[in-house]
Amino acid sequence: MNNKHWEDLVTMLKGEKLNYQPSGFIIDSPWIPGWYGISNIDYYGSYDHWLNANLKALKLFPDAWFLPGFWSEYGMCTEPSAFGARMIWLEKNLPHAEKTMAGIEDISRMPVPNVKTDGLLPFVINRLKATEKDIEKNGSKIRFAISRGPLNIASFMMGTTEFMLSLAMNPEESLLLINKITDYICDWLAYQKECFPSIDGILVLDDIIGFVGEDEFKQFVIPSFKRIFSSIDASAKFLHNDAQGLITSKFLTEMGVNMFNFSFEHTMGEIRNLAGPSVILVGNIPPRDVMAAGTPQDVKDAVKKAMGEISDHSNVIWSVGGGMPPDVNNNNISAFLQAVKEFSK
Repeated sequence: MNNKHWEDLVTMLKGEKLNYQPSGFIIDSPWIPGWYGISNIDYYGSYDHWLNANLKALKLFPDAWFLPGFWSEYGMCTEPSAFGARMIWLEKNLPHAEKTMAGIEDISRMPVPNVKTDGLLPFVINRLKATEKDIEKNGSKIRFAISRGPLNIASFMMGTTEFMLSLAMNPEESLLLINKITDYICDWLAYQKECFPSIDGILVLDDIIGFVGEDEFKQFVIPSFKRIFSSIDASAKFLHNDAQGLITSKFLTEMGVNMFNFSFEHTMGEIRNLAGPSVILVGNIPPRDVMAAGTPQDVKDAVKKAMGEISDHSNVIWSVGGGMPPDVNNNNISAFLQAVKEFSK
């Protein structure tokens, strides 16, 4: 997002109203490489391709808030790589991080990674350092420290099924694992801010928290996320969970979250009632079936429907219910932006 958009976001976070309805999208490697016309390998491997693709999005759609803005990432491999995950790289798809744990007994001897040296993390930082002047020259700054969440990372390390079983069958060991990963995330966010003092936001992405019940949420999720969202001083505390989000919505304030991107399967009204009036909602039309596979008219109709689900349009960034999916074309993005302007209250 450019500097003006960031200033407007901070205004919203202070509880003040804007004189327009913002539209924004979480963009990263599921969408950008294909949209830009390059392979995923080229996107991850070339600083120039990465920079120019992100700049093109900003210049082509100057009214859109692209969140978090210049996300230096390597798909789902970024965080698991620091724990020694074997990474499989694909030309036209996201890379995959293989499991690092053979069993629950591995947790006790697993070290907390050094965020300055381990895995892909030095490359995340170096990419931003190498391009920071160009980013600033084009009217933006590095605003967010970013990490996958602890349950998400654990699911890559153990396997999703194995991790979900461990929460039920081995709660003490699972909590130890989550706490170790939380230590790592807090260190990682703090190091990003140390490297880039312009950072004033946190973005954490964790879909696995949407698969646990309320008791498990209180036990495994809330304490960890409270630590994460208080680990650095930040104005924006942004959570992405586009799995089931009704339980999550009830506890956003307790977790320290003030921005929430959630599943399109929940209405804006449902989430607003649960989250309360102060949390900025980021949503909420279907990303794949409408934004990617639909026509511009389908997009316009979906935006109108979402905006009709809620009477108060303040504290909303109109978006899709998740990140920007592959194959979203320029016409649909333009239709989205135009529809928000047309139907704004």
